[in-house]
Amino acid sequence: MKIRILIIGILLTSVAINASAQDTLSLSLTHAETMFLKKNAQFIAQRYETEQAKAEIITARLFDNPELNYENLFYNHETRRFLETSMATGQYSASITQIIRLAGKRNKNIQLARTGVKLSESAYADLMRTLRYELRSTYYKAYYTQLSVSVYDQQVRSLQKLLSASESQLERGNIALKDIIRIKSRLYSLMGEYASLQNELQGLKSELKLLIRLDASRELLLNGDGIDPDAFKPEEKSYLGLLDSAKANRADLQLARTEIKLAENLLSVQKAMAVPDVGISLSYDLKGNYPEKYTGVGISMPIPLFNRNQGEIRKAKIGIEASQLGLNRQEEIVENELYNSYQTALKIAKLYSSLDTTFSQSFEKLMTGVTNSFQTRNISLMEFLDFYDAYKETASQQNNLKYELMNAKEAINFHTGTTIFK
Repeated sequence: MKIRILIIGILLTSVAINASAQDTLSLSLTHAETMFLKKNAQFIAQRYETEQAKAEIITARLFDNPELNYENLFYNHETRRFLETSMATGQYSASITQIIRLAGKRNKNIQLARTGVKLSESAYADLMRTLRYELRSTYYKAYYTQLSVSVYDQQVRSLQKLLSASESQLERGNIALKDIIRIKSRLYSLMGEYASLQNELQGLKSELKLLIRLDASRELLLNGDGIDPDAFKPEEKSYLGLLDSAKANRADLQLARTEIKLAENLLSVQKAMAVPDVGISLSYDLKGNYPEKYTGVGISMPIPLFNRNQGEIRKAKIGIEASQLGLNRQEEIVENELYNSYQTALKIAKLYSSLDTTFSQSFEKLMTGVTNSFQTRNISLMEFLDFYDAYKETASQQNNLKYELMNAKEAINFHTGTTIFK
């Protein structure tokens, strides 16, 4: 019976472990981007807006519908009958009118709608650029925070073991109580920092889940596949070359240029609206005109004596000037943003290149030696704890520096509007 219970317990534990593993998603940056492109709500919403803008072209291409008018004698007081249509005692008339748009209004409206589509496409591309940068930056931050959390986790567990062993030594009189208090104080301080770092990591993972629309209860493990800080060499690119790329590829610049084109098209439409349209009509009248069974053709056109659309034309001209100022302002913003991000990248890359890449591994070996030295009483408790703090600070700073380096790379890609550095 005991053997059965033991087997069932082992099976249940195995199932629980497998279920936990299935609930944890190992996520690489490439996988995150794939999920983002498929599921991001803002991205999809902007795509729908582009499709709506394309529908405006269909509307602009349509011709005006003809207008049909019909009038019938309602009541003949002589015959005391309603709605008579006979030649003898009835009367009715009908006409059909078609508006003919002049001054190329239809073609100009089509061009205006096409420019609106380009505007929406540029907004779509700019949203993609912004969200992609947010995704990658958040992933890098979360990944390197996760590495720092691992360092803290390792140190907390190590100090807990040390505390347990030291308390045993206290009972035997081999260690002073003040040393136990120091270890506990350092452990509690470390656990507080550990908890804060875990909360930060959880917040970053929540942001990632929102971007890729992943279930909130799903656990994430960022594997960091493809992340290589050593491959980023900003000094290999010149600022002027990056600036040329930004001017050619930045979606917000394309958006500003398209707004100028839209304003110019709108001015063209408003000028065309000053030209009156012509209405051509065909009519038939049974007996209300001369001769009976009258058929006629007519033409109508408003006389542009007072209203020549002066106000809308003036507004369109001002819109062009405002859009041009907006473009000039955006170009200045692009230059400043790119210059700052490029200089920041150069400084961080220089700092990173000055670090010893084997330092972390050497420090881990040193910590092993320090731990052994403390256990054999070759170094004091204070020296041992100082080494622990130094290791923690060094590992966290290196992770933070790597994050800043990778984020600087993404900032240059973001400010140039293209993937300059892969």
